[in-house]
Amino acid sequence: MSMLEKKLTPLPRRRSHRRLYITLGVIVVLIAFILLFTDVPNDIAFITHFVAPPKHFTYSGHSNYISSVAWSPDSKQLAFLSDVERSGQFQLYIGGVGGAAHKLTNLTGYLADPAWSPDGKAVAFLFTENAPRAAGPLMPMTPETGVIGATIYEQRLTVADLATGTIRQLSPADLYVYEFDWSPDGKSLVAIAAHGAGDDNWYIAQLYTFALASGEMKPVYKPPLHIAVPRWSPDGKSVAFIAGLMSDEGSTGGDVFLVPASGGEARNLTPEIKASPSWITWQSPDKILFAENIDGDAGAATVDVATGKITPLWTGPEVVTTEAWGGIGISLAADHKTSAVIRHSAAHPPEVWAGPIGEWKQVTHVNQAVHPEWGELKSVHWMSDGKRIQGWLLYPTNYDPSKRYPMVVTVHGGPGAAAHAGWPGRFFNTHLLSSHGFFVLYPNPRGSFGQGEAFTRANVKDFGYGDFRDILAGVDEVVKERPVDNSRIGITGWSYGGYMTMWAVTQTNRFRAAVAGAGIANWQSYCGENDIDQWMTPFFGASVYDDPAVYAKSSPINFIKNVKTPTLVLAGERDGEVPAPQSREFWHALKALGVETQLVIYAGEGHAISRPEDRADIMQRLLGWFDRYLKPEPVSQRAAQ
Repeated sequence: MSMLEKKLTPLPRRRSHRRLYITLGVIVVLIAFILLFTDVPNDIAFITHFVAPPKHFTYSGHSNYISSVAWSPDSKQLAFLSDVERSGQFQLYIGGVGGAAHKLTNLTGYLADPAWSPDGKAVAFLFTENAPRAAGPLMPMTPETGVIGATIYEQRLTVADLATGTIRQLSPADLYVYEFDWSPDGKSLVAIAAHGAGDDNWYIAQLYTFALASGEMKPVYKPPLHIAVPRWSPDGKSVAFIAGLMSDEGSTGGDVFLVPASGGEARNLTPEIKASPSWITWQSPDKILFAENIDGDAGAATVDVATGKITPLWTGPEVVTTEAWGGIGISLAADHKTSAVIRHSAAHPPEVWAGPIGEWKQVTHVNQAVHPEWGELKSVHWMSDGKRIQGWLLYPTNYDPSKRYPMVVTVHGGPGAAAHAGWPGRFFNTHLLSSHGFFVLYPNPRGSFGQGEAFTRANVKDFGYGDFRDILAGVDEVVKERPVDNSRIGITGWSYGGYMTMWAVTQTNRFRAAVAGAGIANWQSYCGENDIDQWMTPFFGASVYDDPAVYAKSSPINFIKNVKTPTLVLAGERDGEVPAPQSREFWHALKALGVETQLVIYAGEGHAISRPEDRADIMQRLLGWFDRYLKPEPVSQRAAQ
């Protein structure tokens, strides 16, 4: 088997939402977190770790998958979701540590995120009754026929009473709940929620509280932009959360805010911070611990809620998380000191580490035989329009400084996100370009997380202009400082990166080849096609109907006659976040204008391509496209001509 064939062998399909949980001195993690290239046994497997080496216990069954493991407050029981009885239909299970588990629910629909009440007598979770698919805009959309929009499936806050087995939907039937947290007395819950369709209306969600006994709902805070990660204070008087400009549910970055639990004005605890907090928890009654994207690195710090003093605890050129390929986060034990993370970098695959923050010790070694097949990854900086821009530069495998190499620019999605130094995921793994003899530049232009909220907002009403100048300035810097052949540079990306790829080839002929994944060709038609159009107004300053010009100026299709670059276009057939017609519109125009192009639409796929065979096909096509157009012509072939 060739090296390329080995890299692109389809991997077992996995669902997302795998998380790491820690109680006082004990870690629980699904083994599937960190087994990158092997199958997971049918048993439900956990690792427990005390001071001694790791121990294992299993819940026997024929489960296809388990998710969302949650410790009880006394550390004696676990709540988790499993589809052991029927593939794809998850139920809530409760099990004693080392003992048998029993099913608590018998529901039809989508369940997520179980969380114990402080007294351990109830478990709250999110439930979408009769949902035709898993929640979230990344999933394949349900095909639309008949009367469109007639049925809305709301994700409701639901509570299971452990003593009686009673299941009660707490939130109203017309409200979609995204995240929640228990009050410290267990009498209420706080949630981020919005009326109407869930995928779209996350962008206008508000903060509410719900009384456990009566279900009474009270509004707490209506944000000017977007909110995430609500956390009730230990004294029950306040709720902390992250707020800011965010382009995608689940891709969190902003500032840390505090609002009275009874409602009122929110106070920014981290104004002017040159980082993007992504996760929070209360470490003490007067201190909030947060994880952050900071200048391309992962970090952890605390903020004093009274004074606003920020105390950095740790930063590193890597990723620490509690989810499989999730955002930067930490699992904190009940002692508020011990923590656990899934830790990985471009040089080291994911493993579980535990200990005080920044002083973690490695717990698992399941990937010790896995080694990177790409070169060294280095942080780079450059100036653009007076702004200091950060990015990551991946060197070719077996790099020889005496040689000149081609380079591919990979633009991240979002734009509210950041390129990081973690081990790459299975989807759209452009690190593989390194083993094909390419430099790969991963820029974090304005609009990205990692430099503070002002930097994140710097591309508002300016898509394709300032951010694109930042990318080009990064290319100039690398070409000047490294042995990169300026005549052999390509560009690629998915989602916002796909849009930026389409934009790039309409603005310059500098790129000799391009691969646009799930890109946006026409912001005006896109507004009427996608399932999450609420996200657009904060970024463009008005709706497309009120100010079509601001959308038109950033639409690649309006500059399409400038394109000379061979462009491969890729999309998921049932992508609701960036619908496939956007890719077809761009491809059709290139084809009509005689530009070399190819369009591939993956059947049944959503925004995040999930089938291993489709992921492998994407990488084979991407590598082949750049090999074809950016690699030098063999000497023998040139001589023959």
